[in-house]
Amino acid sequence: MSAAMDKALMTMSLEEDDAPFEMPDLPQFSSCEKNELSLIGRLLNPQCQSMSSLVFNMPRKWQKIGRVRGVALSNERFQFIFNSEHDLVEVLEKGFQTYNEWGLVMERWSENPGPESLQFVSLWVQIKNIPLNYYTKQTITLLGELVGQVVEVVFDPERPQNKDYVRVKVKFDVSKPLRKSKVILLPKGLSTSVFYFYEKVQKRCYKCQRMTHVQEECPLVLKQIHDQAIDKKMGRKVVKTKPELVLKEDDPLFGVLKEEQVGIHPLLGRPRIAPDVLEGMRQYMKLATMEDRALRIEKIKSSVAEAEKDPLTQKIVLRMEPPPVISTDFNKGKGLVFGYDSSEVSSKEAAQPTGSEKLMGAAIQAGRNRFQDLTSVQGLEGLSLVDYSQASSNSQAGPTAYAVGFYEAGSSGTKQRRGRGRKRPYVSKRKPKPLLKKVEPGEVTVKEGVSQGNSEKRKGVTGEVEGQRVVKHNKPEVVPNEGPSNI
Repeated sequence: MSAAMDKALMTMSLEEDDAPFEMPDLPQFSSCEKNELSLIGRLLNPQCQSMSSLVFNMPRKWQKIGRVRGVALSNERFQFIFNSEHDLVEVLEKGFQTYNEWGLVMERWSENPGPESLQFVSLWVQIKNIPLNYYTKQTITLLGELVGQVVEVVFDPERPQNKDYVRVKVKFDVSKPLRKSKVILLPKGLSTSVFYFYEKVQKRCYKCQRMTHVQEECPLVLKQIHDQAIDKKMGRKVVKTKPELVLKEDDPLFGVLKEEQVGIHPLLGRPRIAPDVLEGMRQYMKLATMEDRALRIEKIKSSVAEAEKDPLTQKIVLRMEPPPVISTDFNKGKGLVFGYDSSEVSSKEAAQPTGSEKLMGAAIQAGRNRFQDLTSVQGLEGLSLVDYSQASSNSQAGPTAYAVGFYEAGSSGTKQRRGRGRKRPYVSKRKPKPLLKKVEPGEVTVKEGVSQGNSEKRKGVTGEVEGQRVVKHNKPEVVPNEGPSNI
């Protein structure tokens, strides 16, 4: 038995080709139609975030229990399938979200995701301590580019600003660290520090400021420990490897552009020139002849140098990034925001149509119209001392408005009037007394509650007031001296 098995194993080959399985291209094997109303995402720190708990708890957090179901695709990736388009869009409009205080990356499902799928999130960043003489849209955009690709800038130079920061919306790469501050060199040898605060971001690594791990598992900490161990063992330090060059000798742009012009920007963390722009320059140089080669080289150098003078031109032309959108809503993306000023309403309330009325407001208006109709029909105009139809509008006029019977003035505005308790006598003293009624001679009274036909015994009929006692007349027991009786 063992000899036959050994012989069979010897005939097998580890290098035998394994033909791949071809998936049938049929509708019943594809779920693309169901995935159209879904979003996919991934955990930024799977070691601190439970996938099973996230699948069950996120519908409750979104307040959409029964209208969405979650699917765990792996230990890191997940999918949520919605029943309606409205719920899907509402969840995505919430912006950056967290679970167990660590971030999530979510985006709408696509059949063919690109290489940058689940790599970027939208963050609102607050920029503080901007120099006084540099409060412009261009400066704010440039300072926001130090964090990520600026998508929107909230700034209005014509309106008052009661916050000590400005807000920008950036497209942030989750593999990059969250910058806390940056030293800015100003003209005439001056310098200042600009500070950044990221809204809705909770936990991060204290060492490298990334949202993908804790400090104990930070690669910088582990590398430092590893380097210290090697230095102690070998008695030398590890030599850092140089980064790979972008322009090589066989590149048509070699010698035309410098390496620092096409490499990674040290502050932005993104290429100085987009790969598509570089490829267009290469094609432009390949088509050059011996006569116009020098002219084309000079044209590329002058164009790149001119674009590098203006940071916004470098952003739009060289990096091919869309220009930021300028907004005047200072609370955009914050959700419901409380404020006394009507201009400080949240973006969610401002997005509602102006013609919509609340139910209570419509009821008050309907009652007011009905009251006006009654007074016009019955001719009651001018009979009321107070116009109660305006009470509801006056009560909402402001903190110093006055309405009859509702509020009274105070040192800090208006406050609700509280009435004092009535001083009333005891219950026994508040019982009504019966009215005194004179009884005519010969009148028979019927007791209260007695059936009809039973009459009360006659009292003395001396014209006295009913209710007073009358002395009973007793017959004399001795015959008076008037003679013998006739009996």
